[in-house]
Amino acid sequence: MRIASIDIGTNTFRILVCYLKDKEIKKLYVDRVITRLGGGFTREGEITEGAIKRSLSALKKFARIIKRYKVRKVRAVATSVVRESQNGSKFLERVQKETGIKTEVISGEEEAQLTVNGVLKSVSILTEYCVIFDIGGGSTEYIFVKKGQVLGLVSTNLGVVHLAERYLKTDIPTRSDIKKLSDDIENVLSLKLSWIPKVLSSKLTLVGTAGTPTTLAAIQLGLKKYNPDLINGFILKHHMLVSSFETLIGISPLKRLEISGLEKGREDVIIPGTLIMLKTMKRFSKKNILVSDGGLLEGVAYSLL
Repeated sequence: MRIASIDIGTNTFRILVCYLKDKEIKKLYVDRVITRLGGGFTREGEITEGAIKRSLSALKKFARIIKRYKVRKVRAVATSVVRESQNGSKFLERVQKETGIKTEVISGEEEAQLTVNGVLKSVSILTEYCVIFDIGGGSTEYIFVKKGQVLGLVSTNLGVVHLAERYLKTDIPTRSDIKKLSDDIENVLSLKLSWIPKVLSSKLTLVGTAGTPTTLAAIQLGLKKYNPDLINGFILKHHMLVSSFETLIGISPLKRLEISGLEKGREDVIIPGTLIMLKTMKRFSKKNILVSDGGLLEGVAYSLL
């Protein structure tokens, strides 16, 4: 039986069409469209009409894919920006009316749990403990895991779209803006992750999933075309992230797009995303991050099976 999972995120929409074989999902089609649904979030806390139109266009494409592959079951989930917006329910009504895709809004906690399921099916964790973190456009989730069992999780407001719009006012950010952004991230992590106990570095693996870590891995690999087989399991080292960060903040968004591996639509949000990763490394005294291509999208697919 063919199924489809859809992730309606704050920055990116993704679709996976697959089927089950030997208790594993076999991918038939994977795609993503950067819609920036959370871009220009109004003071009233509403999704803008422009963002809605971009998003409907992407979901109409997804609806055609579902029909083409004769999918029997679909689960579409909406995350941070739809959770927080005043007009989120009206947006989803339009989605169903214009595309036929029924979408559910999931909590940050359910988002984190589904992400864990997707990650643990995608990469091998060799240490007793791991911290899985999913950097999204509207929020970042952190999950503390011991031998595959979730010990705790938290959803933070560290969304790269919101952070970019709040702190990166100029094409080339000032050192002052970077410091404010850095301090904000560090303060949130200090407050929100205090419940995670101290674990010996040798017993802990940091696992990053979603657009920021996969993009940074693609940059390190110099990929002109995204290749999940090369991305999944890639080890991002601290010196790689520092080098990428210093390069990115010193050039304009247009110049950033000339970097192999950086797709259009991520040229501004990659800066706060990279800083979240660096601050997460600092928080847990780690020099490496394991990149997982699998995450929420795969977790949603497994929930259907």
